[in-house]
Amino acid sequence: MFLRSCWKSRHKPDSGSVLVWLQLRYVALLWLCVTHLGCAGAEKTVVQKDAEFDITYNDTARSDNQTIYAFNHTVSRNRTEGVRVTVDVLSEGTESSPILFVVRQKQAVLSFQVPLILRGLYQRKYPYAHVGRTLCQPPTRALAETQYFFVDVSTLSSLGTHYQLRISRVESFTLHTDKKFSFTASPSQPQYFKYVFPDGVDTVIVKVNSEMTFPCSVMSIQDIQCPVYDLDNNVAFIGMYQTMTKKGAITVQRKDFPSNSFYVVVVVKTEDEACGGPLRFYPLRPDELIDAGNRSKTLDVVVSPAIKSEVYVMGMLFCLGIFLSFYLLTFLVACVENKRMHRRREGLLHPVDMSPAETGKPAVTPVSPYDQYGSFADNASTLSSEAITDSIASDANYGYMGQEPFKRRPFLTAIHHVAIRIERSLESVTGRSRHESLSSVEEDDYDTLADIDSDKNIVRTKKYLCVSDLARKDKRVLSKKYQIYFWNIATIGVFYALPVIQLVITYQTVVNVTGNQDICYYNFLCAHPLGNLSAFNNILSNLGYVMLGLLFLLIVLQRDIIHSKALERNELNALECGIPKHFGLFYAMGTALMMEGLLSACYHVCPNYTNFQFDTSFMYMIAGLCVLKLYQKRHPDINASAYTAYACLAAVIFFSVLGVVFGKGNMVFWIVFSVIHILATLLLSTQLYYMGRWRLDSGILRRMVYVIYTDCIRQCSGPMYIDRMVLLVMGNIVNWSLAAYGLLERPNDFASYLLAIAICNLLLYFAFYIIMKLRSGERIGCMSLVCILFTAVVWGFALFFFFQGLSTWQKTPAESREHNRDCIVLSFFDDHDIWHFLSSIAMFGSFLVLLTMDDDLDDVQRDKIFVF
Repeated sequence: MFLRSCWKSRHKPDSGSVLVWLQLRYVALLWLCVTHLGCAGAEKTVVQKDAEFDITYNDTARSDNQTIYAFNHTVSRNRTEGVRVTVDVLSEGTESSPILFVVRQKQAVLSFQVPLILRGLYQRKYPYAHVGRTLCQPPTRALAETQYFFVDVSTLSSLGTHYQLRISRVESFTLHTDKKFSFTASPSQPQYFKYVFPDGVDTVIVKVNSEMTFPCSVMSIQDIQCPVYDLDNNVAFIGMYQTMTKKGAITVQRKDFPSNSFYVVVVVKTEDEACGGPLRFYPLRPDELIDAGNRSKTLDVVVSPAIKSEVYVMGMLFCLGIFLSFYLLTFLVACVENKRMHRRREGLLHPVDMSPAETGKPAVTPVSPYDQYGSFADNASTLSSEAITDSIASDANYGYMGQEPFKRRPFLTAIHHVAIRIERSLESVTGRSRHESLSSVEEDDYDTLADIDSDKNIVRTKKYLCVSDLARKDKRVLSKKYQIYFWNIATIGVFYALPVIQLVITYQTVVNVTGNQDICYYNFLCAHPLGNLSAFNNILSNLGYVMLGLLFLLIVLQRDIIHSKALERNELNALECGIPKHFGLFYAMGTALMMEGLLSACYHVCPNYTNFQFDTSFMYMIAGLCVLKLYQKRHPDINASAYTAYACLAAVIFFSVLGVVFGKGNMVFWIVFSVIHILATLLLSTQLYYMGRWRLDSGILRRMVYVIYTDCIRQCSGPMYIDRMVLLVMGNIVNWSLAAYGLLERPNDFASYLLAIAICNLLLYFAFYIIMKLRSGERIGCMSLVCILFTAVVWGFALFFFFQGLSTWQKTPAESREHNRDCIVLSFFDDHDIWHFLSSIAMFGSFLVLLTMDDDLDDVQRDKIFVF
């Protein structure tokens, strides 16, 4: 009765309006609060006006009156028409008593105050006197229906506030496929549009672009329901959303929207901090209103069909086809190589095992110099590598430069081998048998003997070294030592990958549940979802690392089996010639390549700032293992153990995490890291220069001063090991330069900076190895040369695509999206996917180079292969 006594309306509602009142009875509670305050002091007048579209109404709102504007329009089932409410407050000083606007529709209520107060960071308040809102479109089942809505205007200000009200229809409220539509939005005037999936289209990409970087804005995809959340403080409540500066793109699937339609909502934020923009300084005073200035932004939106399921199939077949072709090529090369080796073996056996009549060759055959001094060829297979290397170690009178290392006179060579046979016989007489069972041979037993330890200091400090000098330990013990590399990295991979997989699944779940696409740094213009995966193409393109890593393991396994069979046959080449064959590090490299593919795929499930180390950890591993393998080729006895190597790599990853978390702009961190980097370089240089024959103890400073006094002050003498000194000087120059660059520039991407250090050192050592190999009279085989040239070309193209930079987690998500670009291959793969393809092929080629680059030495005795 109280509400009826206060209501004085001149309007006589018809049956339609009565239905509206019945459906919106809950709004009466709001009126009760407002009108009760008015009736408590004085009688309040309620005026209802029939209003029309596209007419501006100028009026004054006071506490003793309330105005209701009644509108009606025809809604068609086959046509969607947007309705927009625009309000301007003309009076000043209305922040304390704003005007309240309530729009009552058939199935929705929209309310807002003017001036509209929006909050930013630190509870900053920004008033907006000009407000524009689009009304939610209620659904209708009838072919055409007349619907009513009412705009209630009220205030508690007794002075009166002047305002303007205008209701208009929104042109192009429904978006059409592949048709661009431009519009303007601001924090108080958000915009949203409707899109309906056409027949035959199951996935679309919604692209929003702007020529203006700022103000920062948000694009959102919401289901067709009321209310529509289109303000800065509520746009993240439902649906999918992402911040943007110039570019924004969201892939939408029909299965996620039962109504086969959705709203595209664009909201301009009150501040630019979320997009990486500067936050202007304002005094932080309670309840102080801040003028935000002009924050209007012109944007355009276009909805394009995404790829069909056939493109997914083509993308997967393309990916598999590329890498399976390497399996086929490897099989063909293996067949050709096997046939060549078979012919070569027959060519070596026929002159000995067959008569001239059987072979069909002339009876006169070349006489080997070895046969002039006994049946050496018949008994050569019984020689052990240790007998040869021990005899060579005691003979320091061999040349390094100025003579051809692989061309000795036949007479001298024969005498050399006869001497080896005599020494072998003497050893058998004295009972010094070196053929022990594998279970009884221990590396520690060999190294703890006093005479052998003394021999190390003598041999390893000679001016010129051969591989035989550094291949004295039992090959079975070394084989077990290097197999630890494989088992350790396999164990590390399992324990590392399991929590990573669990974490990225959680990330993807959070993205799908919250709709916050700022969590992951995708290339949204080329992100093709599959199931719950948001960017399946980025995951699929990592398949190459896994497949080529497995192929490399198979190639190494084949070589391992061939070498093992040769050892069982006691072939001279396998026992005494070539670089010592240890495959443990190769197995570790192949496993690391496979783990890199798995972890890179996990990282690309949701790439962001917190999980970037997933993508780089095994890159450090691969670089470190390649350096160790290069060093092991000529230094098998003194290469680092698996435990030491992985401990150092763990320290590198530890610093990588610290740099990502604390390194950005932190001068103290960069000083500490640069000092550690330089000290580690100096310690490693000393270790390499003296072949490990030095001690880091309390007397190190005294010995350093003594060396400087004797070699530099007392007499000026050059370095004893010139080649090693050249390498280490260049290495120190490179590393000191990188340390200085990091200290001065302090790059934001510390993980990539650390990886650059590892790659620079690897390339430097590899170049030194190739140069010294050629300088020592060795040659590079045809297969190795092809691999080197092919790998160099592929690396060049791979780095080109890598530096395209389609996204970057060092910036805000909105800034990262400015680098997004469309797909370039099959409408499925982008530049970064091409980087995955090419880099996996390049790494595989690099591994093949390390595997085959010393094949030319397989027939050369180890006392003729120089160490560098």
